[in-house]
Amino acid sequence: MNKAIDYYSFITIEKQMMEKADLSELSFREVLAQHRSSTGEPQTKEIVRLALEKLKASGKEVRIYDSSKHLLGLAVDGIIINDGKPLIFEKNIEKALSGSYAYTVTEDHLLYFATPIQDQYYENAYVYEFVEDISYFYAIMDQIRYILFAGAGGFIVLITLSSLWIAKSTTKPIKLLLGAVQSFSRQEFRRVHLNRKDELGMLADGLDSMGRQLHDYIQYQKQFVSNVSHELKTPLAAIRGFSQYLYEGKNEDKELQKIYAHLLQESDRLTRLINELLLLSRFDKAGSNELEVEKTEMNELIQQVAASMGAKAKDKGIEIMFREAEPEPEDKLMTRVHANVNPMLMSHAIANLVDNAIKYSGSPSLIELKLTHTPSEVVIRIRDQGIGIAGDELERVQERFYRAKNASTASGSGLGLSICKEIVERFNGYIDMESQIGEGTTVTIVLPRA
Repeated sequence: MNKAIDYYSFITIEKQMMEKADLSELSFREVLAQHRSSTGEPQTKEIVRLALEKLKASGKEVRIYDSSKHLLGLAVDGIIINDGKPLIFEKNIEKALSGSYAYTVTEDHLLYFATPIQDQYYENAYVYEFVEDISYFYAIMDQIRYILFAGAGGFIVLITLSSLWIAKSTTKPIKLLLGAVQSFSRQEFRRVHLNRKDELGMLADGLDSMGRQLHDYIQYQKQFVSNVSHELKTPLAAIRGFSQYLYEGKNEDKELQKIYAHLLQESDRLTRLINELLLLSRFDKAGSNELEVEKTEMNELIQQVAASMGAKAKDKGIEIMFREAEPEPEDKLMTRVHANVNPMLMSHAIANLVDNAIKYSGSPSLIELKLTHTPSEVVIRIRDQGIGIAGDELERVQERFYRAKNASTASGSGLGLSICKEIVERFNGYIDMESQIGEGTTVTIVLPRA
């Protein structure tokens, strides 16, 4: 860029010097013409003196050379100097004698410009050279460079700030809309509003309307399930009571006994389903602050669950093994690990997971419960050797009423894991699952440590 500025700017200086050289050449030729008309024969010394007198003020230095490149006359700052020995650029003189302009610029910004002077025979008899201080030109160029670079820098800063502002004004509403969509996917509905009338504003209004409709629909659905569950609870209790009465009654007909047993079993299954629906309804209506939470020792809680589920596992030929948390490094006797939970609900969640492990495991097999911890987390792992879950179903099995494709080997409602998920998330934890078909499943509960 600097070279381009110097090149195009120096063309202007060159034109100015050529115009000045042309005017000086005319003056010099006038001196030649006047001297010929008065004397008839040219006298070099006199011509040089007259030319210097006329042109001495045309430059910082003025010089006249003959065709043999000898210096004939010199004027410095308007004063004629005899016997001077200035700096001479012979290439300038040679080029001028060949009939063209020639110039050289020194490091101290002095311009030596030479032009040929022809006699009456149109031969290059003299060379007229003047010296100009063009420091002003370089000073102007420096100022132009400064202005250009400052302007370019300012322009870049302006473009950058404008780009950032445009990006911010564009990405901020997009992030807001993305956050709303992610909240909707978690069934956390909130108002979405952008104070703008463009396409993003229209999209925000559409999302807001969709969110309100989804929220109303889901609430209606939950309320419907809750109401139906309450309404079914009483007649189902009556059906179960009559079924149990008939099953335990004196009846020698074995086929009827099988029917009564099946009726009693289905009544129990429907009772469990309704209880689970009512528990989910309770979660839907209650906020996190409405649940009774206390600092609970997790080793004891898991031991109680393992003991309560031991008989059911033993009947199926399955062993439950519980591995307690390892002692703290600073106190080898201290193994107490606490979490802020509701003991009854957390016991229900762990028992539900152990019950699933029993239902979907063969005989003989092992179910391992392990408690580990970090300074900030409590980690509960339940590992079985059951039928496993396909990888593409691991996320969906935690949805309400969803059952894995291979879950038909045992009865269930499809609500157990979703209830566990609801319980754990109410205490600011989460559930992670790993599984392989035919090898078993590992369910990990992670809770904040108290």
